[in-house]
Amino acid sequence: MEQFTGTVWILGDDIDTDIIIPTEYLALKTVDDMKPYAFSPLRPELAGLIKPGDMIVAGKNFGCGSSREQAPEIIKALGVSCVIAKSFARIFFRNAINNGLLLIENDQIQQAVQEGDRLTVHTNQYLEHEGKQYPIEALPDNLLDILNAGGLVKAMRRLNGLD
Repeated sequence: MEQFTGTVWILGDDIDTDIIIPTEYLALKTVDDMKPYAFSPLRPELAGLIKPGDMIVAGKNFGCGSSREQAPEIIKALGVSCVIAKSFARIFFRNAINNGLLLIENDQIQQAVQEGDRLTVHTNQYLEHEGKQYPIEALPDNLLDILNAGGLVKAMRRLNGLD
């Protein structure tokens, strides 16, 4: 997870968990059943356009609203490599890390990129777009261990010698 590049999808401020996955789809049996409805209140076509390795770039307060764990699970199931936003709701942030979804805070990149642009992430160092670097805060080692394992359960299984 040191360096990777992906195509950017842009969303705005205050993308809440009801936008990420509306309540009525939570009754579906699996995350794979739910993922076609991701972001449907805002952009019904978006889930079908996202390809593995793509990135979401958003504004402030991404993941606000209810603390449903399915929200980061569905983003990860779509193949999104990371979400970059000006800020994240705290419960969403931890749910995302626990599910192995990388979140990066940066308050400049949303204005610098356009949808469809390619963006390179140098984990714990900077974002790179068209030759310009945008510094990012480093995540603590314990959170990186969880992300690298693919989520908290996998990290704990590895730590306890179960895998």
